[in-house]
Amino acid sequence: MFENIAPILPELWVATGQTFLMLAIGLSAAVLIGGPLGILLFLLGPGQSLENKPAFLVLNWIVNTVRSFPFIILLVALVPFTRVIAGTSIGPLAAAVPLSFAAIPYFARLVDQCLREVPRGVIEAAHAMGASELQIVWRVLVVEARSGLVLALTVLAVSFLSYSAIAGVVGGGGIGDLAIRYGYYRFQTDVMVLTVALLVVLVQILQFVGNTTARRLDKR
Repeated sequence: MFENIAPILPELWVATGQTFLMLAIGLSAAVLIGGPLGILLFLLGPGQSLENKPAFLVLNWIVNTVRSFPFIILLVALVPFTRVIAGTSIGPLAAAVPLSFAAIPYFARLVDQCLREVPRGVIEAAHAMGASELQIVWRVLVVEARSGLVLALTVLAVSFLSYSAIAGVVGGGGIGDLAIRYGYYRFQTDVMVLTVALLVVLVQILQFVGNTTARRLDKR
C-alpha cells in the first residue's frame, strides 16, 4: 500500500517547508497588523477610553465582512491583487497573500475578545494612576491578556494550517498541493494518508506548544 511514498519523500520535505513559509508569513501579518487592529477595535468599543461609535461600527463591519468569506472564494477573488504583490498567482509566496489577508481580521477579532476578558477594574486603576493609553495597552491590556493572546495565536495557527492545505487546490504549493497532485489526481491513497497524518502531527505540535506557553504565562 505504501509503495508510492518513497519516491515522493524529497517533494514532501519541500512541501512541508512551503507550508511553514506560508504559515510564517500569514501569522506574521496577523500579529503585526491584526494585533494592533484588534487593540484599536477594543479601544473604540462601547465604554472604552477611545470610544467612537461610527469608527467602531465601520471597523467592526470590515473585520466581520472579510471573516465571512470562505477561504477558497477569497483565494480566487484576490488573484489579481496577488499577482500585483507577489508577481504570480501560484506557489507558496502567492498563497501567502490571501492567507495574510484572511489572517489579519481573524486575529483582530480574537485579540478584541481576549482584551474584553481583562478586568475593568485593572484598566480603571491604571487610568487613575495617570497612565497613558500606550502604557495601558502594553503594560496592562497585553500583560493581563497574554495567556489568552497566545492561545488565540495558537487557534489561528491551527486554522491556517488547514487553510494552507486548501491553497494547494489552486497550485499554492505545500502539503495540500502534494495531496491534491498525488493523492487525488493519481489516486495514490497512501500519499493522501501520509499527508493527512503529517497535518495531524503538525496540529498536535502547534497545540501543545501553544497550550504550554499559555500555561506558563498565566499568572492567575
